[in-house]
Amino acid sequence: MSTASEGATPGFLVWRLSMKWRVAVDRAVAPLGLTHAQYSLVASLYGMQRSGLRPSQRHLADHTGLEALYVSKLARALESAGLVERTRDPRDPRAVQLALTDEGREVTRQAIKVVHGLLQQLLEPLGGLDSERTRELSRDLAILLDTPLNPASEHEKEQS
Repeated sequence: MSTASEGATPGFLVWRLSMKWRVAVDRAVAPLGLTHAQYSLVASLYGMQRSGLRPSQRHLADHTGLEALYVSKLARALESAGLVERTRDPRDPRAVQLALTDEGREVTRQAIKVVHGLLQQLLEPLGGLDSERTRELSRDLAILLDTPLNPASEHEKEQS
């Protein structure tokens, strides 16, 4: 464990790891013309399309954890780059559906390979991507992600 991590809270460690990951992915996908946030969007879209879905911007926002307004901004930039097409949902004219273009699918496939290599590097100390420790970590992270947080409630308790 690094000196900076000694005595650190789990929250601090999660934040540091997320920052380390974001920076590494940003650098790794930059040669493909993507940012980490754009990668999150196109990789999620790629998986959804492979499952036969054509998600709305809202659905993609919910899936990625990004704000809907930010997804809209990212989708417009990706559309301008020729990687994504945005169309009105025939069932709901207020909703915008997203799909990867042919070029978008190719760039995304390349980006997924690059990020998968990074993930292998990150998880090597735990025994690699397919190790029991990694599966346990994934289960623990999923539990934490599924735990609802209401920051206002703690502040309100202190004020009472």
